[in-house]
Amino acid sequence: MPAGESGPGTGTLPRSAPAGDAAAPARELPGRRVAHLPWRTLLAVCGGLALVLAFPGHSLPALAVLGPTALSLAVRGQRARSGLWLGLVFGLAFFVPLLSWTGIYVGPFPWLALAVFEALHLALLGAALAATSRLPLWPLWGAALWVADEALRGRFILGGFPWGRLGFSQTEGPLLALAAYGGVPLVSFAVALVGTLLAAALVSVHRLRHADRGPALRGTALALAGAVAVPLVGGVAWLPLPGSSLTEGGPTSTVALIQGNVPRAGLEFNAQRRAVLDNHVEQTLDLADDVAAGRQEQPDVVLWPENSSDIDPYRNADAARRIQQAADAIGAPVLVGAVVEGPGRFVSNTAIVWEPETGPGETYVKRHPVPLAEYVPARSFFRFFSEKVDLVRRDFAKGSEVGVLDVGGVRLGDLICFEVVYDGLTRDVVDGGAGMIVVQTNNATFGYTDESAQQLAMSRLRAVEFGRTVAVVATSGISAVVAPDGTVARQSELFTADTFVEEIAQRDDVTVAQRVGAAPEWVLTALGLGALLVVVRSGLVRRRRTAA
Repeated sequence: MPAGESGPGTGTLPRSAPAGDAAAPARELPGRRVAHLPWRTLLAVCGGLALVLAFPGHSLPALAVLGPTALSLAVRGQRARSGLWLGLVFGLAFFVPLLSWTGIYVGPFPWLALAVFEALHLALLGAALAATSRLPLWPLWGAALWVADEALRGRFILGGFPWGRLGFSQTEGPLLALAAYGGVPLVSFAVALVGTLLAAALVSVHRLRHADRGPALRGTALALAGAVAVPLVGGVAWLPLPGSSLTEGGPTSTVALIQGNVPRAGLEFNAQRRAVLDNHVEQTLDLADDVAAGRQEQPDVVLWPENSSDIDPYRNADAARRIQQAADAIGAPVLVGAVVEGPGRFVSNTAIVWEPETGPGETYVKRHPVPLAEYVPARSFFRFFSEKVDLVRRDFAKGSEVGVLDVGGVRLGDLICFEVVYDGLTRDVVDGGAGMIVVQTNNATFGYTDESAQQLAMSRLRAVEFGRTVAVVATSGISAVVAPDGTVARQSELFTADTFVEEIAQRDDVTVAQRVGAAPEWVLTALGLGALLVVVRSGLVRRRRTAA
């Protein structure tokens, strides 16, 4: 840092650069800025890799704060265009390994294309952090900008892809509790704020060698105190929240989860569609035998995963007969994940409530099909980059109704696969009166990668956010039962058949996060963008004065 630069906690600005001067952050020779860029680039790379280690697969959630710390230090005092580069480098170091599961069977191009696209959002973040890095209270604005960047990434383009949000790394620890008060955005903000405050403390420590020790020591103390205070607040926030019990908080129902497994992993996992259906039928028949023998409780509802019947049971009498056999044997409605013909040229990813004796009843159609996986927009354009798009032979329709289903007296909030990553879709089912959340998923196309564990982490955040038990039921794993405090009560292994039967309370309490909805995200986004506008306005005013 140049001698005399202000510390993060002093509230003063350096005299060498007016507030908001993103174009001239310090009186340095151009050659000196270039010389500094390599170590800043290396720091950005290290920050991205540290953030990867916080996510499932490595599961070191405490390391998540080092990502914002490293990026904040890398862009501190830099021009916005340098921030673009550093943010891009950080984003690539993070997303390329995090999303490696996307290319496991389709090759590197789709994987790297998605990673680059996601990293471009962090390039914008890097520029914004650089631009606001000389404002008073810059750690606060920086943390808010993280939320703003995630809000953008989760909505655009093609509905967004909010995988890898800071909040989803917090499957353990005090910051997880904040999900109950402001959802994933508040958890992301807390992670980013701890990180930016640690960066501020390091900046102040550096100033000890170049400036008056008193202000530098005060800046260091204030930044460290803030970094410690945030997790302390999270620890206190746990006190009124539900614990790890599955049966407290409401009337209980007996819920069975069936993981039937698939013939093989990979894109052709369902080439033997009948085998997949038969696996789930046979697993349910085995459960019925255990119930009859008194080895298991009689379930009120049985959950099958997404793609448990890729044969349309409305059109195929044999598939319908097999599902009916399972429902009649177990004596409880079965929530079947099916691929259904229609409407028109489309197919539908559909959850069907299949009743004993009477057959199919209520349905839910997936509201957010995955682009380039379940439908291909501008197919000829994307085919130019990869012929793998033609593996999606028919586009999936987009459902319009919220996934709240009455199944055997249990009011389930159903999400299908990646829908759990979207805040609004999850909030809708709880607002619709769901007493528990169900995530039907099929992860066979991702093999033995970290995708399943990363998706389970999202369900753990949702459990805390809404104070509900979450049942994750997968064709090939990981299936799990997640308690309202985010702990995993039961969990299956990948590519094994398994059955869980659990008593689960149907809860109707309302968390603060449910009451406030998306408000924390919008407030924090506005906070970050407001700081950025101050920078832009200051630069414009300065240019007018210079021109005059």
